[in-house]
Amino acid sequence: MSPDTHRATAAAILPLVGGAANIGSIAHCMTRLRIGLHDRTLVDDAALRAVPGVLGVVEADDTYQIVLGPGTVARVTPAFEELVAEGRTATPARPVTAEGLAARGAALKQARTARNATPLKLFLRRIAAVFVPLIPALIGCGIIAGLGGLLASLGWVPALVPALTAIGSGFMALIAVFVGHNTAKEFGGTPVLGGAVAAVIVFPGVAKVEAFGQHLSPGQGGVLGALAAALLAVRVERWCRRHVPESLDVLVTPTLTVLVPGLVTLFGLMAVAGTVSHGIGVFAERLLATGGAAAGTVLGGLFLPLVMLGLHQALIPIHTTLIEESGYTVLLPVLAMAGAGQVGAALAVYVRLPHNPSLRATIRSALPAGLLGVGEPLIYGVSLPLGRPFVTACVGGAAGGAFVGLFHQLGVAFGSTAIGPSGWALFPLLEGTPGRAAALGVYAGGLLTGYVTGFAATYFFGFTPRMLDDLNTGPDPADPTTPGHAAEEPALA
Repeated sequence: MSPDTHRATAAAILPLVGGAANIGSIAHCMTRLRIGLHDRTLVDDAALRAVPGVLGVVEADDTYQIVLGPGTVARVTPAFEELVAEGRTATPARPVTAEGLAARGAALKQARTARNATPLKLFLRRIAAVFVPLIPALIGCGIIAGLGGLLASLGWVPALVPALTAIGSGFMALIAVFVGHNTAKEFGGTPVLGGAVAAVIVFPGVAKVEAFGQHLSPGQGGVLGALAAALLAVRVERWCRRHVPESLDVLVTPTLTVLVPGLVTLFGLMAVAGTVSHGIGVFAERLLATGGAAAGTVLGGLFLPLVMLGLHQALIPIHTTLIEESGYTVLLPVLAMAGAGQVGAALAVYVRLPHNPSLRATIRSALPAGLLGVGEPLIYGVSLPLGRPFVTACVGGAAGGAFVGLFHQLGVAFGSTAIGPSGWALFPLLEGTPGRAAALGVYAGGLLTGYVTGFAATYFFGFTPRMLDDLNTGPDPADPTTPGHAAEEPALA
């Protein structure tokens, strides 16, 4: 897709979200353009869904999210930002008479937030916002480290292995610093001070510090310790801003913001966070080792609803902690089975609706991303709007999760050395105690189980007779003589 196409997509989106004057903030994640709006009522949802390249829309607590897919969103977002900046320059600020409209939009936003949000849900999303910017580095470094491990096991290019190991492992060695920086930024502190406090955790000199009768280990507490240390730093910084005289603020505030949380981190948080991190690792291993198929069924079956709500990103700290503890996260391959169920369900929808060219075109465009583990285009463009196929997709994910969980219980314990990729893209990142070949075989078997079960469940139980009648409204692509019919609203029963 050319840059002109990306700009055209952005230009088509902008007027449908109320224009540049209605945009409060712009950001993006792996698949979605996230927009903060002044007035939600100015958005045309139906027209947005019809824009070529838009795979769906999602309304979160404080952002309006447009699903564009991986890769595309990273290219459309800069074009969208340029158009918004140009629109603000060319268009004068809204007149005072528009205050009533802005107030109405703010009231609607407040009512929606109060209705749909809970403190826990909002907190988890803020924690997720700390880790989401780290995902590209986690993906890149994880693949490089995996490549180094593969070359080492095969004995190829031995001189290159140490270099790849250093490149792949350097980020993980200092990830606590990045977590501290992002935490302070997300929670209203000075980012560099959050990173400075978190850097204490990975400093080699902490080995000389004794806490609770034992010497600390560099990295002890990991990302959880860094998160807690930076949160404490934000609280200390805010206190200093309120109480320290302005003439002394530039000297006293940074010093106290680093010193107080730093001491608390060394003589408390590192030990506590280290114990919690170890506990998470032990729990995850035992969950699959003893729960087996039952645990895999629950994890694989419930992951799609988490993705739908955007809460799956709150699992990133747990994945990162598991990677720090054991070198890989055992949860990700099980959760990835949800994507397999989604792919199987989408294929069944494709087969069952031969007279719906629009939906079949959506499936064809979103299926490659689904095979690579990016399920949002298929969720918001196919299964969720239809209703029943979303449930049967979860059934497929549960079956795939049960398959992988069973082999964990049988002793084939494995996981992913990085987070971010899923589906077929996860194959290069798999490692485990029985060896890479066994891990690859079990994971492939899980994907196949998810595909087949998701397809079968959707094919036989994903549609009512009325849904099939309403959704098969177009011409049969195999029979050009079949007349088309006017599209109707599908029944979602």
